[in-house]
Amino acid sequence: MARDRGLDLMEISPTAQPPVCKICDYGKFKYEKKKKEQTAKKKQTVIKVKEIQLRPQTDDHDLEYKFKNVRQFLIDGDKAKITIMFRGREITYVDQGFKMMRQLTELVKDIAVVEATPKLEGKKLIMVLAPAAKKPGSSSPKPELPKPKNPGSES
Repeated sequence: MARDRGLDLMEISPTAQPPVCKICDYGKFKYEKKKKEQTAKKKQTVIKVKEIQLRPQTDDHDLEYKFKNVRQFLIDGDKAKITIMFRGREITYVDQGFKMMRQLTELVKDIAVVEATPKLEGKKLIMVLAPAAKKPGSSSPKPELPKPKNPGSES
């Protein structure tokens, strides 16, 4: 029947009793399957992991700048990996590294979740933050900061 119509006989389920076959144009079938895979690939989101490296002696201003970058990575939908590197005798300042990690977690808790808690691996303290799952229907790009009150005016 397939030859009479100029089509191909395609075996769908060879293990079934009796085997299930389909008469179709195999070239067209492969083309449609390829197109479906391409559209599925377009719809998927690729999450990148951005890394920030710090040292225990990093200054406050530099920390603010790095934390601002981490916040932007998370807003953009990327994961952030924060690494604090200890060299030589700096390993004695591990508690300072954990303090920095807690400080960063507090700054981004509204837009991120801790995917991997801070842990010491050799001479590196590593933590991974992931963007918080957005609820469907809520579309607030940036939370508004409260306006400072004027101390001279009573309302």
